[in-house]
Amino acid sequence: MAGIQFDIKLKRRDFDLDASLELPGRGITVIFGPSGCGKTTLLRCLAGLEKNAQGTIKVNSQLWQSHEAMSPTHKRSLGMVFQEASLLPHLTAQGNLDYAIKRSITKPSMAEFDKVINIMGIASILPKHPAHLSGGERQRVAIARALLTKPELLLMDEPLASLDEARKNEILPYLEKIKTEYSLPIIYVTHSVEEMARLADYLVVLDSGKVIKQGAALALFSELNLPFQMGDQAGVVIESSVTASDPVWGLDQVAMGDFYIHVPHSDCDIGQSVRLRMLAKDVSITLSEHKDSSILNRLPARVIDVATDKMTNGAFMRLIRLDVSGYPIIARITARSAEQLDLKPGCKVWVQIKSAAIVR
Repeated sequence: MAGIQFDIKLKRRDFDLDASLELPGRGITVIFGPSGCGKTTLLRCLAGLEKNAQGTIKVNSQLWQSHEAMSPTHKRSLGMVFQEASLLPHLTAQGNLDYAIKRSITKPSMAEFDKVINIMGIASILPKHPAHLSGGERQRVAIARALLTKPELLLMDEPLASLDEARKNEILPYLEKIKTEYSLPIIYVTHSVEEMARLADYLVVLDSGKVIKQGAALALFSELNLPFQMGDQAGVVIESSVTASDPVWGLDQVAMGDFYIHVPHSDCDIGQSVRLRMLAKDVSITLSEHKDSSILNRLPARVIDVATDKMTNGAFMRLIRLDVSGYPIIARITARSAEQLDLKPGCKVWVQIKSAAIVR
């Protein structure tokens, strides 16, 4: 069966990893969790870099590790991208790619080489040495280098962590292109909620070396008891399509079941599928529709669940999970407001969405 299956245990003096997972055979699986929870260690186990790891690893029906044998890293068909590009400084970008191709198990054709160069947009910088490239350009070359080895699995360990916001925003569209153009599984480690919201198809949440939750990303984004659903980061991610554009007011209209919401205008075409992120702090709740409000997005909803925000002073805040025409929405309001409105599962209310943003 295509996909990734593994059951890995690793004991250290100060850390134990115990992870059993079955991951999709394509798309981006995000491994999310706080620093020190085992994300990078998990990737190192998949790559065969942790010699004391016990268990089994199977990628697209190929057994990379069992209780009896362990394939060395150089015999595993994988590509790796780290926080730092780690390009050879004495070689040009082209030279770095050529060096990787010479050492790879399977060589790309000229058409495959050109495809990678075009997807990553690096044709113009191939003659340059790493010292003359920006951080974003170096990382794009590093990603191209990994793709040119024609891996069956691509591992990415916080590849944007060392970049500023401008360079991160520069690279994210290229990562989305890779997901669209290649039918290979990508395991992407991050502790950034923004990157997770934009890229994840499947989500694995780690804590202290243990898998505490896994599943389809859009479904998990609407749950209330996960680490990223706390404080100002709480919110949902939904997928829908652009139905209209109003250049006069700089707004796009996006469908939400039987209703629509307005978001800041983007470069998306009418009918294009988009991913929206709505932060819980930007959602308020009323018992009736307030038409005399500056908030454009006012939608009827039903309360699904009420939970305590577990952040600092969270006892005074509530996370309200709602259903809007089949779409999940989360609101973060004070405990006093929740009590005054008498919010309970099943209650019919109106939600006011102050802000929503297209993230992809």
